[in-house]
Amino acid sequence: MLNKYARAFFTRVLTPFAALLLRLGVSPDAVTLVGTAGVMAGALVFFPMGEFFWGTIVITIFVFSDLVDGNMARQAGISSRWGAFLDSTLDRVADGAIFAGFALWYAGSGDDNILCAVAIFCLASGQVVSYTKARGESIGLPVAVNGLVERAERLVISLVAAGLAGLHTFGVPGIDILLPIALWIVAAGSLVTLIQRVVTVRRESAEADAAGPDAGEPTAAGQAGSAGQAGQVGQGSEGDR
Repeated sequence: MLNKYARAFFTRVLTPFAALLLRLGVSPDAVTLVGTAGVMAGALVFFPMGEFFWGTIVITIFVFSDLVDGNMARQAGISSRWGAFLDSTLDRVADGAIFAGFALWYAGSGDDNILCAVAIFCLASGQVVSYTKARGESIGLPVAVNGLVERAERLVISLVAAGLAGLHTFGVPGIDILLPIALWIVAAGSLVTLIQRVVTVRRESAEADAAGPDAGEPTAAGQAGSAGQAGQVGQGSEGDR
């Protein structure tokens, strides 16, 4: 939902910056790798220490690499299957690091086993939500549903709440409650999204099986078409998963 509007807006805003990086000889893959490393550092260094404000600032700076690398690839005309694969794979790594950082805080100084479990559930469910769509598409189904909480919603809800909760260290009272609330929202929303996608795949697979033994299988032409689309979209193509 958020991805539909936010990605288009920020892509336009970041286009000049992407063009500058290309002129400096920076590759889209390098931006993808640096961006992921920055997100992981922000999440796994700052969050376990309870430094949610500064951790969120660092993560926010680097998370925009997910838009910059794809923009660079399109401007340079070098979009590729490898770029799309690398970007979507490292997105999963970055997302996992964010919720792992929350879990480490609650398992340690945060001292709350229930919220630690909720953070772990958010980590796992986010990966599975992405997998269900990717796996459904790989067996030739359209998976024509997005769901209540996609990647953009997971990141915005959790990071905004974490950043605001971090203001507690600056003397703002009671605001630290926002992070637990956000984790519960993301957990519930991810569960609903997972159910939506599983139900959709179940329905689409039944329709494909009823239409014929080959209806649900990706043909050689279909695979080529999908690969071509992946090449055109390039890096950043799975940001909505």
